[in-house]
Amino acid sequence: MSYQLYRNTTLGHSLQECLDELIQTHQITPALALQVLLEFDKAISKTFTNVKTKTTFKGSLKTYRFCDNVWTFVLEEVTFKEPQGVDVHVDKVKIVACDAKGSGELS
Repeated sequence: MSYQLYRNTTLGHSLQECLDELIQTHQITPALALQVLLEFDKAISKTFTNVKTKTTFKGSLKTYRFCDNVWTFVLEEVTFKEPQGVDVHVDKVKIVACDAKGSGELS
């Protein structure tokens, strides 16, 4: 199983809105919507495990937290540097790092 972490992305929110609409119009059951979300969790987690691109970043650490085997970092004034020489600057970034071995996974 996988973390539900990616449900809080633009893609995850859009999926949930579509599923809610389908439930309200009685086109799918809530149980089917839940199954779709579980498959989304697995698929997106699997996709990100196959990413081989490396990037570096530098910024100011605003806050950090470790709870339930999950690290959360909030950085400000962050610059990402890609191997192709592209630099991207953002004002604020939240990084959530979960244990890949599964202590925080769904059952």
